[in-house]
Amino acid sequence: MKRIDELKDGVAVIILNEENQVLLQKRADVKLWGVPSGHIEIGETVSEAAIREVKEETNLDIRIKKLIGVYSDPNSQVFYYPKGKVVHFITTCFLAEITGGELKCNSSESLEIKFFEQKNLPQDLLKMHPRWLKDALAKREMAFIR
Repeated sequence: MKRIDELKDGVAVIILNEENQVLLQKRADVKLWGVPSGHIEIGETVSEAAIREVKEETNLDIRIKKLIGVYSDPNSQVFYYPKGKVVHFITTCFLAEITGGELKCNSSESLEIKFFEQKNLPQDLLKMHPRWLKDALAKREMAFIR
């Protein structure tokens, strides 16, 4: 296994609008598209972190609808930051619905935020995000553990 500097807990949130389009953000750090995601802060639950991250990154208020899965496989969950830091994430991924707010880039972490047709997603997606999206759209009751 390659060098890993840190293990972190993360959250990711799949948000679909009324047209069943997927909300993605273009991250400022790596210039790639992905679902809203981030780190859990000390004292937060995973659902609180998910709600906070979405608000920080998109200005939207959400309600968690269901747990999509927990992802820990180093083959897909190791993230290489541009400055050289390597982090293995254990990510809890949720499906959520919008309850309020107005969509806008609300953070220096995002270059752009917009909805995409499921069949017309950008090619430059973060490597772990297609799996999360596929699992979210699988219509499975039980959560995935990958």
